[in-house]
Amino acid sequence: MTLNVSSSKVEVAKNFANYFVEICKSKPVVHIALSGGSTPKIVFDELAANHKTAIDWAKVHLYWGDERCVWPYDDESNYKMTYNHLISKIDIPELNIHRIKGENGPRYEAEHYSQFLNIVLPKTNGIPTFDLVILGMGDDGHTASIFPNQIELWNSENYCEVAEHPVSGQKRITITGQLINNAETVAFLVTGESKTERVYEILNNKDLATMYPASLVVPTKGNLEWFLDEAAAAKVTSAQS
Repeated sequence: MTLNVSSSKVEVAKNFANYFVEICKSKPVVHIALSGGSTPKIVFDELAANHKTAIDWAKVHLYWGDERCVWPYDDESNYKMTYNHLISKIDIPELNIHRIKGENGPRYEAEHYSQFLNIVLPKTNGIPTFDLVILGMGDDGHTASIFPNQIELWNSENYCEVAEHPVSGQKRITITGQLINNAETVAFLVTGESKTERVYEILNNKDLATMYPASLVVPTKGNLEWFLDEAAAAKVTSAQS
């Protein structure tokens, strides 16, 4: 595990964008699972503004780690956010964009996306393998769309599951733990004071951490990167000093 601490959310986005570029340059074909959220949005802006010609987008395939069960033009759609901030601004073939279709029936789409990933992704130990999975973490310690009250979804035998937001009840499609932990690299993008306590508990293996799905991210290849701003890392860095 590697900690990458930056001074601000904007600096996190810049540093991760550089990391993203290097991963895209490292292989002839790259399969990446994207995340929603405010920090990825800034990452996408950074990539579109300053790195769009540094990457051969024809070899990059984009997927989503989770998606809300809404239409792709809905403001809550992770796909729409990515399209507005990145896809519409780069030269990437339409065939390389593999969105979760949130407008479909949730159970149908979870099964469909599972089957799709099983067909198109390369495999390690018989399990589909992303080159990079980008994750965020909520204030409650959830990641992708696996929430603490449904933490059992992490160990599902299925590659994708239907999750439900614990407050709104909104249904979502999410990839599960076996896909996340089978990735070549997993990168957390976590910023803000509201995440400080969760980051500290997870990175220091506190007893409460087992309640948080984010604590279950332990890639079998050992390539786990945390990109944090100083606010999110405050308790971790102070404990190390």
